[in-house]
Amino acid sequence: MPILSVRHRTVYRYRRPVSFGEHRIMIRPRDSYDQRLIEASLDIDPAPATLRWMFDVFGNCVAVATFDTRAETLTFDGRITLEHTPEHAPVFPLAPHAVLYPFGYGVEDMPDLSRSIERAWPDPRHEVDAWARSFLPAEGRILTQDLLAAMTRRIRATFTYVARSEKGVQDPLTTLRTKRGSCRDFAVLMMEAVRALGMAARFVSGYLYNPGNDRGRHVGGGSTHAWVQVYLPGAGWVEFDPTNGIVGNRDLIRVAVARAPAQALPLQGSFFGLSSDDLGMIVEVDVTESADDNVHGLAGNAAPPLR
Repeated sequence: MPILSVRHRTVYRYRRPVSFGEHRIMIRPRDSYDQRLIEASLDIDPAPATLRWMFDVFGNCVAVATFDTRAETLTFDGRITLEHTPEHAPVFPLAPHAVLYPFGYGVEDMPDLSRSIERAWPDPRHEVDAWARSFLPAEGRILTQDLLAAMTRRIRATFTYVARSEKGVQDPLTTLRTKRGSCRDFAVLMMEAVRALGMAARFVSGYLYNPGNDRGRHVGGGSTHAWVQVYLPGAGWVEFDPTNGIVGNRDLIRVAVARAPAQALPLQGSFFGLSSDDLGMIVEVDVTESADDNVHGLAGNAAPPLR
């Protein structure tokens, strides 16, 4: 069980001192059986007038900061240490009725899963539908795990990853037609494809551990990362990272889950000034394995656009 450390630093720069509106920070990982938060801190400069913590509707931990000063820079510096339990060869204990696709969800689950099954993007010519169904056999049924793994790895093998600094998410039809996109674009395409097959899927934001920044192993490091969870009866919410072809949680540090990407922004806020005052931002994310395996205890305190 490796101990991973995350340094996430965001600096907003302005031409002259500006004042700031409320900022919401979502960089504290979710505690779970496969990742245990050991320590977390959040430093903000200039210091906020108030800083409070809350859980959003999805159970994500959010810090809310307000400010009463003006400045030319605004810095958020988060540091996290956690114990991570990777699943190198995940075998999901699916319920017997869900081992083969198609399957159905139980009536007790549908009220909670229905919004995660609904399509969120228009597909007038059913292009995403057709792409999703291309993974199905001409006759008979397919192992559910094989279906989802094939979709995850097809994106990794045949699509080109590009880091995008633009806000928001690319239309999944654009991603499908161009076969290019960022991690959040690939996540949204896979979510829509999975939903087209009647399965519940949700968006995940977090961090990617890539030892030595090895692009032969993973792409998408150096900033926040995005992937997908699919709800499978008997296994629950299972991780799929189409950017890197990862099935399971290996090298993935989960921070926030949401029905849509806009609900899982690591950092969002506003400033008061002219648009020309905005000089952009600097984002630094570094994920390393800690040499100190004796770090124990629980945390105190603890985002840029997804790339």
